[in-house]
Amino acid sequence: MSRLFLAVLVMTAVTILTRAAPFLFFSRRKPPAFLGFLQVYVPPVIMSLLVLGALKEVPFNEAPYGIPAVAGIVLAAALHLWKRNVLLSIAGATTLYMMLIRIL
Repeated sequence: MSRLFLAVLVMTAVTILTRAAPFLFFSRRKPPAFLGFLQVYVPPVIMSLLVLGALKEVPFNEAPYGIPAVAGIVLAAALHLWKRNVLLSIAGATTLYMMLIRIL
């Protein structure tokens, strides 16, 4: 039990430190341009990797030929472009995917 408590305590401290680090380091000076570059380009790269990772295990050569996964991805993208709401995109795509894997 003490190991679990220690692990939770360490994870809590690391999380707080990573959340506070930008305020501690850049409270008196402007962040470097490299961080601006990362802020612009890293989120799309991570999203692309997540989509590719999700599609990695989809069997496109047997029924239902990846239709639920691709439909979920398309709906998530469409909802996000339309409403710009992450929770709506995730909930809508997950609902569609779950319905399609049960139906197909």
